[in-house]
Amino acid sequence: MRITQGTFSFLPDLSDAQITKQIDYCLAKGWAVGLEYTDDPHPRNTYWEMFGNPMFDVHDAAGVMMELASCRKTFPSHYIRVTAFDSTHGTESVVMSFIVNRPKVEPGFRLTRTEGAGRTMRYSIESYAVARQPEGERY
Repeated sequence: MRITQGTFSFLPDLSDAQITKQIDYCLAKGWAVGLEYTDDPHPRNTYWEMFGNPMFDVHDAAGVMMELASCRKTFPSHYIRVTAFDSTHGTESVVMSFIVNRPKVEPGFRLTRTEGAGRTMRYSIESYAVARQPEGERY
């Protein structure tokens, strides 16, 4: 199962040259770039772990790409995404994010059905990545 979150998620994985072009675009807009990683890409898990601080003072894609290489080396089997933050007054939020690293095997999700009173059915999504525990023994 291929996780589809963020910009470009339905396209084939971006090459490093394509990632560099997207980072150049973000920096040209004056957006701060940050790197985040996780092994649990549940759709409601919007807060991934940050790899270092957001790069508010970086103005060259090469600096971000060096951090990305370090992040990939540290977390080779995690999802890694680039986020771009627009800090201008009135926006002040993430305006772009895209996945730049995926594990070799993407565990996917399962749909769980819970029956309630009467004929009520509730559905939830559970990540197979979480079912295997570790990473701080989960929640």
